[in-house]
Amino acid sequence: MDSEVRLSDSELQIMDVLWNEGECKASDLVKILAKKTGWNRNTTYTIAKKCVAKGAVKRIEPGFHCHPMITRSQVQRLEMEDLLEKLFQGNTDQFLACAVEVTRGKES
Repeated sequence: MDSEVRLSDSELQIMDVLWNEGECKASDLVKILAKKTGWNRNTTYTIAKKCVAKGAVKRIEPGFHCHPMITRSQVQRLEMEDLLEKLFQGNTDQFLACAVEVTRGKES
């Protein structure tokens, strides 16, 4: 498993289901994501296969069972590191000040 795997928003939808439900059949992903996102079978399978190719999901046969190979916390950490560098040039004080400001804005 690559701890530096980058996931698209669509791939994160697949991972979110797997993190919440645990290992499941791709056909179950189709049902869940059809309700959640409106995706059809082909879309879900295509994105699930991309997750497999990236090493985020292990495909288990028979039946195309999907098993998450990375944790939510691993992805959260990587995304936070990217955000910190991309928008705040690694300045944690600015990052935290912005996070507090955003949080206070939501409380209003």
